[in-house]
Amino acid sequence: AGCEEEPSSYMWIYILLGNMLRGIGETPITPLGISYLDDFAKEEDVPVYVACLHTIAMLGPMFGFLLGSLCAKLYVDIGFVDLGSITITPQDSRWVGAWWLGFLIGGVASFLAAIPFCFLPKSLKKPEEAKNDKASYGLLENMGATKNQLIYPFLSDFYTSLKKVLSNRMYFTFLCCSLLQFSSFIGFLTYKPKYMEQQYGQSTSKSNFLIGLTSLPPVGIGIFIGGLIMKKYKMSIVGATKFAFTMSFLAYIISLSHFFVGCENHTVAGMTVSYE
Repeated sequence: AGCEEEPSSYMWIYILLGNMLRGIGETPITPLGISYLDDFAKEEDVPVYVACLHTIAMLGPMFGFLLGSLCAKLYVDIGFVDLGSITITPQDSRWVGAWWLGFLIGGVASFLAAIPFCFLPKSLKKPEEAKNDKASYGLLENMGATKNQLIYPFLSDFYTSLKKVLSNRMYFTFLCCSLLQFSSFIGFLTYKPKYMEQQYGQSTSKSNFLIGLTSLPPVGIGIFIGGLIMKKYKMSIVGATKFAFTMSFLAYIISLSHFFVGCENHTVAGMTVSYE
């Protein structure tokens, strides 16, 4: 009867609010950072700079998995209990790692990394005159006339920008493609560690370590090489689109091999076999 009691802890609310704040803080970096690079860098250098930005963004999760691997080896109540009294090991199914420690370390690191952003100038000396096809110029043009006409100029500007972006068929197609790619990638990162734990008998710590070491670095290297290729051949928007389509198509063809690789499910009472 004691196992049927309803949980009474509301600590999940703090985790929810913390992730909301983290998302609000992380969101501006990519779109505004790319716009910043696009405005104040030479046009032929922008692909390499953007590739570097995304490569670093892929190295972050890799170090996160390695940090998670280290934290998973530590007992969840580290600092509050005598570790000498713990009789179970990380290989035990009852083991719970110090999952909360990564949030503290990551939060402090993010705070320290954000300080240099405060010293970036609002505007830099442009290497050449801005063209009308620059991203920020295209989004902000013709907005000045609407500011004085409505009570809420911010909402008016946001609506104008959103309408202009979503009416671009190439960008909207790219957005849908990116959503599909990230959806599959997130599912891959979420369930592959569990698959390795269940099928190969690995601990949570070792599974995170292997995922971070083998899955993410090739993606970062690929992004960087793609930026170098675009810089070398000075691809136009159409050329970059064809290049992206070709590489994505080849990646999907290779990914089909996952359907032919796998193990039989373990026998689990109540799930794969009956209790009898």
